[in-house]
Amino acid sequence: MNILIGDDHGVVRKGLRMILTEAYPHAYIEEAVDGADMIKKLDKKKWSVIISDISMPGRSGLEIVKFVNEHYPKIPVLILSVHAPEHYAVRTFKAGASGYLTKESAPEELVKAIEQVLIGKKYVTPDIAELLIQYHVDENVEEPHKMLSDREMEVFILIARGKKITDIAEELSLSVNTISTYRTRILDKMHMGSNAEIAKYAIRHGFE
Repeated sequence: MNILIGDDHGVVRKGLRMILTEAYPHAYIEEAVDGADMIKKLDKKKWSVIISDISMPGRSGLEIVKFVNEHYPKIPVLILSVHAPEHYAVRTFKAGASGYLTKESAPEELVKAIEQVLIGKKYVTPDIAELLIQYHVDENVEEPHKMLSDREMEVFILIARGKKITDIAEELSLSVNTISTYRTRILDKMHMGSNAEIAKYAIRHGFE
C-alpha cells in the first residue's frame, strides 16, 4: 500500500504517519508539505489513498481533490480539517472527496476511513450524512456564505478570525492584491461592508 499525506504542519504529518505505520507496518508513506508538493509527488507512485489537509498554502485541499479527480480519478482522497463538518463537509464531497475527517477524530477514525475508501466506498459519518441530506433538502435556500467559492470561503474564515490581509496572503502563499480581491468579492456576494460584519456573521453561524 502506498499512502500520500499532505499537510503543512510537521507535527500533524508525524502524528498521521504514526497512526498509519501502526495499522499498515509494510506501507510506503510519503509526506508533502503543501498542495504544490502533493501535485509534484502524484506521479511518483501508484497511490492507494491520499490524505490531505483542507487548508494549505497555495493549493487548498479542495483544489487537490479536484485535481486528483481530473487526472487520477481512481485514487480516493480523504480530507482532514480542523473545521467542523458543517463548514466544509458538503463542499468536500461535492468536489469529489471520498471522505471527510476532523483532525480531532483522526486517531480513532482514520484507519476505518481508509478501509472504507479502499473498497470503493465513501466514508460518511452519521453527522455528515445528516448534513448531506439537509443540503439536498435546503439546496434552494441559499445562505450567503454558500455562494462563496472554495478559496473565498477559506479567506472568509481567516478574515472572521481577525487576520490581516498581509497575514492571510502569507498563510495562503498568495499576493496581497489577490487576497484583497477575494475580500471584495466576499463583501459583494454577502452584501456586507466591513470585516466586522464578516466576523459577526461568522459568530452567528458557528464558524470558529
